[in-house]
Amino acid sequence: MKMDAKFIEERKQELQKRKQELLRELNEDAVQVADHDYSAKFVDYGDKDDENAAEVANFEKNLSLEKTLEVSLYNVDLALKKIEEGKYGLCEKCSNPINPDRLKAFPSASSCMDCKKKLL
Repeated sequence: MKMDAKFIEERKQELQKRKQELLRELNEDAVQVADHDYSAKFVDYGDKDDENAAEVANFEKNLSLEKTLEVSLYNVDLALKKIEEGKYGLCEKCSNPINPDRLKAFPSASSCMDCKKKLL
């Protein structure tokens, strides 16, 4: 599969859609404090021990989710920037083209499978 303008435009649309989904999810469970930086919300259930335990458990879950979503948003934005710069689909490690099938499955991929395997 070749990376023509239509293929890149399709990936761009997928990335923009994913960005909106990530922003929606982040805004549900976190508060934006800076570009690509959010702070997980702390929900106050009350003053009883079981309520305090639920608050901490909920905050820990939100904190973990927030970090994962932040990284995903950063990678999506990076891929969109590469599209604008005409550098989309090139491996950040070796500069070789990333397989279009990989980009179709994972549009924000930043490395080819050979380089990805080396990192594992």
